[in-house]
Amino acid sequence: MNPVTSLDLAPLADDLHRLDTALRGAVDHQDRFLAEVGSHLLSAGGKRVRSTLAIVASYAASGTDRPASEQAITGGVACELVHLGSLYHDDVIDEADTRRGVPSVNARWSNIVAILAGDYLLARASSLAASLGSDVAGLLATTIADLCGGQVAELQHLFDVTRSEEQYYSAIDGKTAALFATSCRIGGMVAGAPAPTLDALERFGRHVGMCFQIVDDCLDITGSDATLGKTAGQDLLEGIYTLPVIYALRDSPELHAGLGKPLALSELDAVRTQVVSAGTVEAARGVAIDHATKAFEALRGAGGLDPSVVEALTGFADGLVARER
Repeated sequence: MNPVTSLDLAPLADDLHRLDTALRGAVDHQDRFLAEVGSHLLSAGGKRVRSTLAIVASYAASGTDRPASEQAITGGVACELVHLGSLYHDDVIDEADTRRGVPSVNARWSNIVAILAGDYLLARASSLAASLGSDVAGLLATTIADLCGGQVAELQHLFDVTRSEEQYYSAIDGKTAALFATSCRIGGMVAGAPAPTLDALERFGRHVGMCFQIVDDCLDITGSDATLGKTAGQDLLEGIYTLPVIYALRDSPELHAGLGKPLALSELDAVRTQVVSAGTVEAARGVAIDHATKAFEALRGAGGLDPSVVEALTGFADGLVARER
């Protein structure tokens, strides 16, 4: 389920159409090849979660009686392009063959093309952020650095059976939650929200991002190639031990002995079954639910927010926990 569909807000459907048009315009280029590569994953779909959060955060600060401003659309596009650029780079790091059910850019063309196209998307995001003012540009630049820091933190613990919860949380806070938080803050910034409201929106986004990533990591254990649009269990193959695996390693000497080194593809299903049978996927989902609850609390404790939007965002966070793909 796409959690965006839970956001029953009057102007949102038309604003998401505007967003999609703006996204396609942002990646267009006079060089037809660069335009094709830059739009490859955009054309494959995606939930547009981060860009939607920027738009809805602007509603929260200014109401839903009118369409989102052009600045809110631009902020949403900038955040989405950062996400897309990071996916291009991630697929090179992971040597991934597919993304969103289509060949990854690196698989279809080459690693070099994927890296340069990812750089192009990040540059376009930075240019759009600069058009919104130095505060937005500085925030997005800091967030890109946070994404890199989170990814590096993760790479430092590949095949590490002693990886701690704290190390896992620190990595996903950087590589995922930071951009969720920034998307929400930018939506409030372009709507002219005061600092306490911006802080509340940012806290909401950070907790939602943590929830999103933990659920994603659970789905990597329980999902299928068809539902995920990529290889299920890819994290285990790459030696990325996520929260359910960290929990399972504590109580399973057999799993502890089997991990810590590259797995053969033929071993993958048995390891995933071990993790699921340990009950740790549900334990990890409990942590995701806790972050969703903290996200609600961040908004409900803030003043100056549209109550109907706060309720819609509550349903959105619930949808993140319940999603199955």
